[in-house]
Amino acid sequence: MIVLALNCGSSSLKFRLFQAEPGTNVGVHRLAGGHVERLGDQATLAFQVEGGARLDAREPVPDQDAAVRRVTAWLATIDTGGRRIDAVGHRIVHGGERFTEPALLDAEVQGAIEELETLAPLHNAPSLAGIRAARAALGPNVPMVAVFDTAFHATIPEHASRYAIPHELAARHSIRRYGFHGLAYRSVLDEYARMSGTPTERATLVAFHLGNGCSAAAIQRGRSVDTSMGLTPLEGLVMGTRSGDVDPALVGHLVRVEGVEVAEAEKWLNERSGLRGLSGGSSDMRDLLARQREDPRARLAVEVFCHRARKYLGAYLAVLGGADAVVFSGGIGEHSPEVRARICAGMEWIGLVVDSELNAAAVGGAGRLSPPGARLPAYTIPADEERIIAQDTLARVAANRASPSAAKPSGSKR
Repeated sequence: MIVLALNCGSSSLKFRLFQAEPGTNVGVHRLAGGHVERLGDQATLAFQVEGGARLDAREPVPDQDAAVRRVTAWLATIDTGGRRIDAVGHRIVHGGERFTEPALLDAEVQGAIEELETLAPLHNAPSLAGIRAARAALGPNVPMVAVFDTAFHATIPEHASRYAIPHELAARHSIRRYGFHGLAYRSVLDEYARMSGTPTERATLVAFHLGNGCSAAAIQRGRSVDTSMGLTPLEGLVMGTRSGDVDPALVGHLVRVEGVEVAEAEKWLNERSGLRGLSGGSSDMRDLLARQREDPRARLAVEVFCHRARKYLGAYLAVLGGADAVVFSGGIGEHSPEVRARICAGMEWIGLVVDSELNAAAVGGAGRLSPPGARLPAYTIPADEERIIAQDTLARVAANRASPSAAKPSGSKR
């Protein structure tokens, strides 16, 4: 089968094309991949055939619909042995309580995803646009599968997922902590197991996904037992433009003192806060690290970012009763030795030591950051969400072919 994995972000699109059959490791059969970033008048395109031609360009790509059409048009020009795309997998950030496993996309499933858009407005809407564009480009007969970021965290126990609010309100509106970045954590967990020789079901990790969106996860014996994001992706760590944890009364306070609607105050927390709000403009960690010596606000932004992450590191080590390793992924986690070192600073008492040379060398690839013999080693492992999307798509399509009733999500709740 030829499987296309689409990963739509708020202003970007990542994709991979795989060839695989059920039961195989799709990661070793990658045919092509790439991304479209900074959607708009001057979008950046980087497409690569595995072991072959590459396309790098800047051109107008205004939105997700145009990005998917551009990608599928390019894929039609590459050599796949005369085979067409057999299935498409889409990353969906929020699956709510209903979707705890991949689901074959039909009108009912798509409508349910649309209903969840209010809980992840920066993410579900772009994914829905990608679904519509892929359907228009590839036709109605190509099966498409929704793969949910929240599904990995469905194993979080109730004492960690519940908010201390009236039970009736929580039950009526399905209010609980869902967690996100699940596909990234699954891929990192798989790779850690391979690197360390630890069976996935025995691995216990504190994992950080640090990028424009940031989260931490406590993974115990291969299962998520706590994570920093909650009902929406706003909770938890400081992010590029999101505040992370704040006093819940802050929204009401801003509404009163600024004379704005609730939606506007929430928009400030989602789009004008985090690194951007602290620094006074930039949400790019690379820029802030370069400016921090001369710019007090840039320095503060970096300090708050690292301090918040270190708090979660300590908290999750307590939740887990210790861990096998601490793992960093995401754009910042994979490319910023300074941030990794600052998050781990002062943790020698628990056995977490980062070697400066190993840390500096581990940029953009998988690597151990701790010296031999460290009781709690640290690693950086790049996330590969598209591989997980493709694996889940392949499995769901195969299950549907074997038993059409398997296409429907169970709808079970934890």
